[in-house]
Amino acid sequence: MAIGFGLAGVGRALPARKVCSTEIDTLLDRHRGWTEQQFAIRTRHWASGQETSTALGARAARAALDDAGWQASTLDVIIGASAVMEQPIPGNAPIIQQLLEIGQSGIPAFDVNATCLSFLVALDTVVAGFATAKWRRALIVSSEIASAALDFGDPEASVIFGDGAVAVALSADGPHRMCASRMETYGDGHDLCALEAGGTRLRPRDDLDGFMARSRFRMDGPGVFRATARRFSGFLDRLLVTADVTLDDIDTVIPHQASAAALEHLKRAIPDGHAKTIDIFADYGNQIAVGLPHALYHARAAKRLLPGYQSLLVGTSAGVSLGGAVITW
Repeated sequence: MAIGFGLAGVGRALPARKVCSTEIDTLLDRHRGWTEQQFAIRTRHWASGQETSTALGARAARAALDDAGWQASTLDVIIGASAVMEQPIPGNAPIIQQLLEIGQSGIPAFDVNATCLSFLVALDTVVAGFATAKWRRALIVSSEIASAALDFGDPEASVIFGDGAVAVALSADGPHRMCASRMETYGDGHDLCALEAGGTRLRPRDDLDGFMARSRFRMDGPGVFRATARRFSGFLDRLLVTADVTLDDIDTVIPHQASAAALEHLKRAIPDGHAKTIDIFADYGNQIAVGLPHALYHARAAKRLLPGYQSLLVGTSAGVSLGGAVITW
């Protein structure tokens, strides 16, 4: 049964520094235009040391609350939805709560992590909370600083990534309906994308050099593409059957901005996919968990979420996982 909710407000925060691909060409000692030619990305934003994940997240949160016309104190829950928090403990959400000046409010604030699909999992969590009357107002904040752990010795795992934050304010009262949501994980591909240091397996006191070496993001791009592409069609069919819609019924496709190749594959899999798909990759790159809600931000600004429209939110993530939701606006 479709569950109702309202999209009350959306806000974003981008780091001040915009990095053009020509700058990356110089960094990699490649000819001018190489990065854009290879990866179809023009610009991305990279954060300074003062632009932390929670600082960007709080800026986006304030913008979303202003858009909704809400006070932070009226929230029932704050969920951080990022692939990489700014520190292991505590998560981003409690710090963002404090930055919103409601640190003594008692409002639940916690993080969920499904890497690039974190926003979708948080959205599903919120809508389920609305369905059980647990919450009435919720704030989801996705914030990523991918530039903190890039290895430029591997261009494919570095030059396509960008930083930023997007927050979404949701209400239990609203005309929108989540018709279906689905996530599938295939752990046999867990080693295709990894940021190994920072948890409990690698111990800096035992091997500091090894710890530092594994503090940079590692990705087998072609391997990830193969692992997800061969499963995507079946996954999408199962999601659409649950939602009782067809691909022809979809008006707007709002995807995770994984790469130009991944977006092209998606567009070709959907009737009129090039016209229906929100593609912001060339200007912002892969913002990890921020990419999908950032595409939602652009879809809303472009009036692609009109009443009665049906949207497919879809993406893949490290794990390897596929996730999606069908929403009627």
